[in-house]
Amino acid sequence: MTKIHCVEVIGVVAFMLVLPPVSSAKNRKSASKIGIGIKVSSLGAGVEAAVPVFGKLNVRGGFNAINYSHPFHQDGITYNGNLSWRSGEASLDWFPFGEFHVSPGVIFYNGNKVTATALVPGSQSFTLNGLSYTSDPTSPISGAGNVVVRRAAPKITLGFGNLIPRSGRRWSFLAEVGVAYQGAPQSALAFQGNACNSGGCVNAATNPAVLANIAAEQTKINDNLSPLRFYPIISVGFGFNF
Repeated sequence: MTKIHCVEVIGVVAFMLVLPPVSSAKNRKSASKIGIGIKVSSLGAGVEAAVPVFGKLNVRGGFNAINYSHPFHQDGITYNGNLSWRSGEASLDWFPFGEFHVSPGVIFYNGNKVTATALVPGSQSFTLNGLSYTSDPTSPISGAGNVVVRRAAPKITLGFGNLIPRSGRRWSFLAEVGVAYQGAPQSALAFQGNACNSGGCVNAATNPAVLANIAAEQTKINDNLSPLRFYPIISVGFGFNF
């Protein structure tokens, strides 16, 4: 072998040594066994994790939470409302092409609820089921209410983004839309104190007529909340796999 050929061979070997192996992308891809994501959604702020099953399938689970408080007024009654969202979810992600996925799943723990305290200052008027009352200054109207849903709910979402991209990419952008069937939300109201009208003052907690009007208010609230039996799911987030 000539001196020139020896130099060429040594150069080729040195070049191959500094290059990453051709299979490195595949090794990196196969090394990704779990993906972690953070997101903001209509279920709250959440974290989630996914593992590959086989082919184009992942199993994904996560937890969401958010608290929000806000006062509001209705029919002369001041409510201090608190929204408390807590939910755990699981999905099977199927990727028919690219990073688009169809994901049937379940909200296996649905702790979403709204609670509120109520107050009508003495001598202030308010209405229940369309009937007017006045809060007794010596024993003003107060109370509490809540809205709850079923503890479990099936869901389905469509989205883009894979916590474990088959390409081996480490970071992912995640977006999803869908719906969960949680049943019609149910409200409960309870009042105490004296409600007064032209017939005098009665105890709101025990008087049959006032209790009937409170029940009618509950029915009205439940009717208004009925469309939320199908709860919309919208989320965006970012993920990393390793």
